[in-house]
Amino acid sequence: MSTSLEEPPVTPRDAPFVLRQNEGGVTTLTLNRPSQYNVLSSDMLDALQQALHDAAHDAGTRVVVLAGEGKAFCAGHDLREMQAHADPAWQRALFEQCSRVMLTLAELPQPVIARVRGIATAAGCQLVAACDLAIAARSAKFATSGVNLGLFCSTPAVAVTRNISAKHAADLLFTGRFIDALTAEKWGLVSRCVDDDALDAAVADMAASIASKSAYAVRSGKALLRSQQNLNLTDAYATASTNMARDMQSDDAQLGIRAFLEKQPAPHWRDR
Repeated sequence: MSTSLEEPPVTPRDAPFVLRQNEGGVTTLTLNRPSQYNVLSSDMLDALQQALHDAAHDAGTRVVVLAGEGKAFCAGHDLREMQAHADPAWQRALFEQCSRVMLTLAELPQPVIARVRGIATAAGCQLVAACDLAIAARSAKFATSGVNLGLFCSTPAVAVTRNISAKHAADLLFTGRFIDALTAEKWGLVSRCVDDDALDAAVADMAASIASKSAYAVRSGKALLRSQQNLNLTDAYATASTNMARDMQSDDAQLGIRAFLEKQPAPHWRDR
């Protein structure tokens, strides 16, 4: 975790760890410990897990945006908390708790967009990599910096190596150096790099575009992307063919195709 940023005001202890806002089919979840750079403490992980669970079961949520309050997106695990619990069983439980959050992001029915401002380090970088999409402000910085502290970022490596090439991942993981948002975009860690003052608009535009599509098609598509990713080519095409044949029977596909053939506007998609 980096402390190179200007110290923000202390967050009240009774403030919610995760803020939730719903608007137009978009649920925004904001990590809310800016005075600690939104570290993934056990309490933060609990709150984020619950917020993701709630979003997954909300028929009105078509897309999720994950953001960080203040000047940092997320500075990884809470090193003070980790140091205070030397018990290996506690440590293992913490990393398993974090892994459940990352798996939940992958399994969430809705696409998740990371809105990245400031630093995203170690497990914070993992959080970005675990999201389906990411838009970063040009001033954002990324690192898997555990190696600088004598602790290889093993769990962040799982998500990072599934986003970028092996050589680029090794660069990040073995050097612990920061890369800028433009490099993160070139490497594939983020979808887009935009000017700082354009970040909110870019995230809103992407979220609104996804939210305007058929919720059935988008959720089916996310599940398909995940399920075929590690299959061989033959099995991937077989899975995709089954998926498309099933989805052709959906009400949304029938309505959408009919509207296209009849040169009518896209139908009003129903919540799922």
